[in-house]
Amino acid sequence: QVQLVESGGGLVQAGGSLRLSCAASGRTFSRYTMGWFRQVPGKEREFVAAISWGLGTPYYVDSVKGRFTISRDNAKNTVYLQMNSLKREDTAVYYCAETDRARPVTATPSLYDYWGQGTQVTVSS
Repeated sequence: QVQLVESGGGLVQAGGSLRLSCAASGRTFSRYTMGWFRQVPGKEREFVAAISWGLGTPYYVDSVKGRFTISRDNAKNTVYLQMNSLKREDTAVYYCAETDRARPVTATPSLYDYWGQGTQVTVSS
């Protein structure tokens, strides 16, 4: 049974940084693409970043390019999201997700079979 557990969320001032972590268990982590999504109340879940299995190719939504960095440590079964220069509009619940099978990076939520419980990120002005 796959489990994903996020941590690292919190309250930060605009311009600050946070690093989110997502620890995975239940199957061979290195074989699956991992993604980060976010959601605010009343809106659909939004793709933020993904990193492929194998080469670890990253992919970002335009709004976070140059500010966020996704990485993975296959030895620790963990994916990270380093968030710098945070803005108020980054406030959301952040979820990590794992694809259903070995795939290239994708922003499509339906291609991710497993989700964490989410961690709140709040950016104040």
